Amino acid sequence: MFELSDLHIFRTVVEQGGIVKAAQRLHRVPSNVTTRIRQLESQVGQPLFVRERGRLHLAPGGELLLAYAQRLLELSDEARQAMTGGMPHGTLRLGALESTTASRLPAVLADYHAAWPQVRIELVTGTNDALTAALLERRVEAAFVAEAPDGAALAQRPLFAERLVLITARDHAPVRSPRDVAGDTVIAFPNGCAYRRRLHRWLGASSPATTRVLDLASYHAIVACVGSGAGIALMPESVLDALPLAAVRRHALPPALAQVATPILWRPQAVSPALAALLAQLEHLPPPRLSASRRSAPGTASPGRRTSPRPPAPPGSGPSAASSR
Repeated sequence: MFELSDLHIFRTVVEQGGIVKAAQRLHRVPSNVTTRIRQLESQVGQPLFVRERGRLHLAPGGELLLAYAQRLLELSDEARQAMTGGMPHGTLRLGALESTTASRLPAVLADYHAAWPQVRIELVTGTNDALTAALLERRVEAAFVAEAPDGAALAQRPLFAERLVLITARDHAPVRSPRDVAGDTVIAFPNGCAYRRRLHRWLGASSPATTRVLDLASYHAIVACVGSGAGIALMPESVLDALPLAAVRRHALPPALAQVATPILWRPQAVSPALAALLAQLEHLPPPRLSASRRSAPGTASPGRRTSPRPPAPPGSGPSAASSR
């Protein structure tokens, strides 16, 4: 009944949030994308999108079709890979935190591309909870997150050791307890951010610190606002190390709050050859080790250290990709 190409266009419009951006991603003209969506709506006999305030939103029929479209497109990819001997190729859809994308993934993805140039990687960023939802809803094959969910049927493997620090403006007094940030606004990613939850746990329900929160969607914006004195934020030191001009002061936090071993999550029953190759490559990363906190002078960022992974092992030479640690 459905053309797979039409389902691919439909899914891309959903992911991009509109016709124009989807057309750019698909290298088509917008009118062609609109025509294909209308043809698909004619086939299912109901609208797939509703337009509200200039944006496209999924209609109930679109929500239902999207779940089936994901499954059909995945089955198509699996069939294609099975018929070509299971060699990695096609598209590998990954999700990652912005901090991981900026500080940890460049070397990993560069090595992967060098080993498997026939695989096209599509990377989306988001909060911890948004990425987990995307994985469970099969919109991505794997996700680099900060916290694994409880009770979800997902495999996980700890990868990167992160140390979180509290940052303030340079002229802020030393911070040793939540009482030292009384009245400060929290600047963080929107709800669903694991680091935001950690900061709120440290502040505590009885903390005198304000509950005012400024939501931002970029670490560059967060650092700039903190540096201007607009509030405080919690973020990985690895991100600050990549921003040598960050005009902020770092404050060490208790190890239970500061130390994080971030994992990759995946669905153990849905491992494509492309994902299996990535998981085999990640086996060669050194295990995450948390070192003693680095003491930086106020307003400075110490040089970052990055360990590049060794080249990925050939498929089948490593342990099962569906196992978790």
